[in-house]
Amino acid sequence: MKNATLSVRVENDLKVEAESILQKLGIPVSVLINSLYRQIIYKKGIPFSLTIPSEPKTLDDFTESELNAKIQHSYKQSLEGKGRPFEEVFDDLESRFNK
Repeated sequence: MKNATLSVRVENDLKVEAESILQKLGIPVSVLINSLYRQIIYKKGIPFSLTIPSEPKTLDDFTESELNAKIQHSYKQSLEGKGRPFEEVFDDLESRFNK
């Protein structure tokens, strides 16, 4: 029986983006929270890994041969029609780093 209320404060942009995705999936927020709580109980802890992502390599981190290998690999992919258009890649990078 659902008889408890949960009240939390979150960043508005975070809430809007997450709830938009949940709505597209057809999952009410309350169902997600109940599922999360059940998984916490089942796993006796947080049901996913909490880690600090490693920093992406910069140009200075690559040796000349590593950089050349990356460039050759990317060039080969582009000739084969694989990969993503650079505009899409840069848009994705901008959205990740501008949060």
